[in-house]
Amino acid sequence: MKRSRFTEEQIIGILREQESGASVLDLCRRHGLNSATFYKWKAKYGGLDVSKARRLKSLEDENTKLTRMLVDAILYNFAPRIQTPPKCVGQRGGKYFNGGGNRSGLNMKLFIKRPDKLI
Repeated sequence: MKRSRFTEEQIIGILREQESGASVLDLCRRHGLNSATFYKWKAKYGGLDVSKARRLKSLEDENTKLTRMLVDAILYNFAPRIQTPPKCVGQRGGKYFNGGGNRSGLNMKLFIKRPDKLI
């Protein structure tokens, strides 16, 4: 994800300038912003002070880290059960040959190991 040119303190300062009476277009011109970016910041940081903005950023970082850990754990537990299909050696009546529809001739399914059978 691209880093912002502005810190949370600077963003809150720009929003406070607008609250004190400066027009949005002048602020955007002065700071080199797009008006859509300004309104996105206003929706996110509207009533926050600097300490609350820092807390919000730390919570977002922690949430991202925990989400990545969860995805890694799920993939670690699920990956050993995925098995690639056997190669098709050109038998038209074979179990894994798709008689038409896709160009490669193979039926593109994931084969998941289960204790009793393969799906």
